[in-house]
Amino acid sequence: SVEHAREALAKAPGLELVDEPQKNRYPMPLSVAGRDNCEVGRVRLDCAFENGLSFWVSGDQLLKGAALNAVQIAELL
Repeated sequence: SVEHAREALAKAPGLELVDEPQKNRYPMPLSVAGRDNCEVGRVRLDCAFENGLSFWVSGDQLLKGAALNAVQIAELL
């Protein structure tokens, strides 16, 4: 369900749940620039898949996508 997904995403390391449409708060690239964590939000049922979910994710692609991601993967190994 959407609520279970929101709970799981809110607890996930490296993610911040930003999903308050009534306050116009969504994951935005500008708000994560220079930050390690990614933002996720707009969690909703996917109309194309019976048990699917859709959501937005924003992250600093230069920081997280290149350098930090490599370090975090190496730490897990």
